[in-house]
Amino acid sequence: MKAIVVGGGIIGLSSAFYLNQSGWDVTVLEKGDFSDNCSYGNAGYICPSHFIPLATPGAVKNGLKWMWNSKSPFYVQPRLDWNLISWGLKFMKSANKKKVDAAAIPLRDIALLSQQLYESWLQIPGFNFAYEHKGIFEIFQTDEGAEHAHHTCDKAKEIGLNDTCIISLEELKKLEPHTNINAKGALWFKCDAHCYPNKLMQQLIAHLKANGVKLISNAAVIGFEKTNERISKVKTNIETYEADEIVIATGSWGRETTKMLGINLPLMPGRGYSITLEDAPYKIERPAVLVEGRVALTPMDGKKIRFGGTMEITSHKTPPRMNRVQGILDAVKRFYPDFDIPFPAKEKIWYGYRPCSADGLPYIGRLNQLKNVTVATGHSMLGLSLGAGTGKLVEELVSRKQTRMDITPFAVERFS
Repeated sequence: MKAIVVGGGIIGLSSAFYLNQSGWDVTVLEKGDFSDNCSYGNAGYICPSHFIPLATPGAVKNGLKWMWNSKSPFYVQPRLDWNLISWGLKFMKSANKKKVDAAAIPLRDIALLSQQLYESWLQIPGFNFAYEHKGIFEIFQTDEGAEHAHHTCDKAKEIGLNDTCIISLEELKKLEPHTNINAKGALWFKCDAHCYPNKLMQQLIAHLKANGVKLISNAAVIGFEKTNERISKVKTNIETYEADEIVIATGSWGRETTKMLGINLPLMPGRGYSITLEDAPYKIERPAVLVEGRVALTPMDGKKIRFGGTMEITSHKTPPRMNRVQGILDAVKRFYPDFDIPFPAKEKIWYGYRPCSADGLPYIGRLNQLKNVTVATGHSMLGLSLGAGTGKLVEELVSRKQTRMDITPFAVERFS
C-alpha cells in the first residue's frame, strides 16, 4: 500500500517514519529541499509544560496593545485580507477561559506521548540529537509575572505535571551559576526536555532514506485528482503521483494545500526569528522562557545557545522585519545583563513560519468527505515538541487503528 506525505517538516517526516515502520510504501513530497523549514530554527523544546494554547484572553489583549510596535513579541500585521479577518474572529472567539482549560489535557497528552517516542528514537542507531531532559525555566521579573507563574504551577499540578515548582532567585542562581540573572524567580517545569533540532532533522532524513522512504525535493503540489470520494493522484510541478492514502502536513501552507481539496482551514502563518551562537562565550545549564520578554533561550549541542521569539501573524510574502531580532536581543539583555550579543549579520538570522490554527490546537484527523486524506498541521510553536506524537497518531489514522489518545479536540473541520 502506497502513502504520499505532503510536507517535509518534522510533522511530515515523523508521519513517514511511523508509516514506513508499519509497512507502508512511503513517498514524501516537499516543495523545498528538506533543509530549511520551521523544524530547524526553533528552540528545540519537547515540552508537556506548554499546555496553554496560543489563543488566550491575554493574547488578544496584548495583540491589540502591541499592534503598532514593530519590536513587540506578538504582532498581527494589519491588512485587508479575508482569510486573516476570518481567522482573527475565530481566534478571538476561542480565546476564553473555558476553551483554554479544555485544551490543557489534550495538549499535555500529545506532548507526553511525543516525548516518550523521541526518547525511544535514541535507542535506534544513527539517532543522537543532543537530547537532554533537564526541564525548562519560565523566568519572571515582575509581581504580575510571579502571580501568573503561581497560577500556571497550580494548573500544571492539577493536570498531573507534579514535578513543577516555583523557585526563588537564590535557587535559580544555584542552578545557573555561570551568569547573572535579573529576575524575581522562576517556574521550573522538570517534565520538559530539549534537543538540537538541526541534528534531529538531519538524522531523521538519513534514517528514512536508509529505510526506503522516497524523499522528493522541489516538488510543489499544484492539485489533486479525485475519484469517488478519494484522492487518486497528487499533482506536482514535476510529476503526478498515485497513492492509496494521502497525508497533508504542509505546515504554514496548510490552508493553501487543503483549499485544493475543497476545505477551508482557518490557519495563518506566524513568523518567528532566531539566532544561534555557535561557540557561545556564555553558558547556561537549562533552557529558559523569559516571561515578560517573550523570548526563549536554549543551550544546544555543546557550546551553542539559541535565542528565539516573536509571533508575527503575517503573509509568506511580507519581507522579514529584522528590527524584531533587536527586540529579542534587548529582552535577553534585560534578563541576562552579562550577555553582550551584537546584532548579527543578516545571513546569520533565521526566520520561519509556524502554522497557527484559530484556537491554538493542532489539526489532526481524517477529512469527512475524502476517505483517504489525513491532515496534520496547525501546531503553532509546538511543531517539534509534538512531532513524534503527531506522526504516530497519523500512522494509526492511516492504518485504520484505534488512536492511542482521544484526538476529538484536534478535529480538522471543527470550525465548519
